[in-house]
Amino acid sequence: MTGRPSRALLDGGALSEALGALPGWAVDGDALTRTFECTDFRAAVVLIERIADAAEAANHHPDLCLRGYRHLEVRLTTHDRGGITAWDVVLAHAIEVVAEQV
Repeated sequence: MTGRPSRALLDGGALSEALGALPGWAVDGDALTRTFECTDFRAAVVLIERIADAAEAANHHPDLCLRGYRHLEVRLTTHDRGGITAWDVVLAHAIEVVAEQV
């Protein structure tokens, strides 16, 4: 990711527009969420590693939770802003690219 996206909270319209470009993602409280169903445990772990690489590059770190050995839940929020910002949306797009490669 180049440059840092806006850290202003997204309003309802901007959030709806962002979700329109992120199939499978939803808003849960103050976070963007998505659960990826991987083929097996190894694929889920590889996805975690790739998301970690993207998160480190962005210096923005999602909550990741692996359930049932192959269901990876991703939660994105800008903690110090108390909600969803463009920073979360940009990382969600990066995660989508990574997930397509795994």
